[in-house]
Amino acid sequence: MGPLTGIRVLDLTTMVSGPVAAMMLADQGADVIKVEPPGGEQMRHLGAPHNGVTPMFFSCNRGKRSIVLDLKQEAGRAVLRDLIRQTDVLIQNFRPGAMERMGFGETEVRALNERILYVSISGFGDQGPYAHKRVYDPVIQALSGATDIQANRETGRPAMFRIIIADKVTSVTAAQAISSALFHRERTGRGQHIRLSMLETMLAFFWPEGMGGLTYADNEYDVTRGQGTMDLVFEAEDGYLTAGAISDSEWSGLCRALDREDLIDDERFATPQARGRHAEERKRIMAGEIARWPRDEILARLDANDVPSAPLLTRMELLDHEQIRVNGSVARIEYEGFGEVRQAVPAARFSDSPGGISGPAPRLGQHSGEILESLGYDEARRRTLLSSGTVGVDRVAQN
Repeated sequence: MGPLTGIRVLDLTTMVSGPVAAMMLADQGADVIKVEPPGGEQMRHLGAPHNGVTPMFFSCNRGKRSIVLDLKQEAGRAVLRDLIRQTDVLIQNFRPGAMERMGFGETEVRALNERILYVSISGFGDQGPYAHKRVYDPVIQALSGATDIQANRETGRPAMFRIIIADKVTSVTAAQAISSALFHRERTGRGQHIRLSMLETMLAFFWPEGMGGLTYADNEYDVTRGQGTMDLVFEAEDGYLTAGAISDSEWSGLCRALDREDLIDDERFATPQARGRHAEERKRIMAGEIARWPRDEILARLDANDVPSAPLLTRMELLDHEQIRVNGSVARIEYEGFGEVRQAVPAARFSDSPGGISGPAPRLGQHSGEILESLGYDEARRRTLLSSGTVGVDRVAQN
């Protein structure tokens, strides 16, 4: 029983930003109903399916129920209106204006349910020259400064994060905002419209250290000056590791671990400010010293001297790393038809209302019949809607 048990969420979103936000709410106990068009949303068709579900769709939509509604038909829109009347949160990530054209803008929805939280996720916001453009993660990375942050410091060539980052940061931001709005509703009884864009979410995410040079207008400096000062990747004799030394005690420990106590009081590195000014020289020295050691041996020495450090794990190695294994950070769950499924556990662990992964991702329309029944539709009406194609079902699951 998660902290959001009793909350119903209508997930009208596609791809990643909205689905992952709704999945997080499902992990915390909400009843999330994923509303899809006939044929399913696009993410269902990206990747190789297992038991009819692709890995990425599974991870973005676990724990939800699926209903297929043809919203081009009035009968389908009528079902959605009935669902809205029983819903706490509606999440949509269509381009601005699309929900209004379908007859489900905030005004229409609030007339059905004045307490509802209406959540609109967009790429760029409702205004501006990009507002109505199609958007995917790389476009947001391009506009938000991500490619400058990731740029090769030797060549200056911009680079992108090799993961979908903008969508997922937006998901986390949306889930947090929804929880806050639910708390506000508990105190005031009022629903509200939550608007957030992927672009503004990423600007906020990068700002603290990525945009430090832009923070004080009277003391602006080139933000790239501070890049490259972090201790990142070093190569030992037999593998890669990371090690960092920010405080004086960490720097002293690092020097002792490397048998280079002579560097502790070196004026180039004696203070955090000096180490920042001579960052590249410091990193070159560290790289040369670390390269002389076997990885496990130097990691043990670094740990003994309280220096933050870790091996660089490949994605295939992390499942068996002791830190991840001991904490149960990756769940291994047996689901009929899927076999063992591995999922990262929800990061927030609640002591009194734990929640957790409640089920697999749904097959397309898998729960259409039971959702109609929960709305009070009698068997004849359910049969009519299902046979007309207005409401779709997963034929494989049905059989």
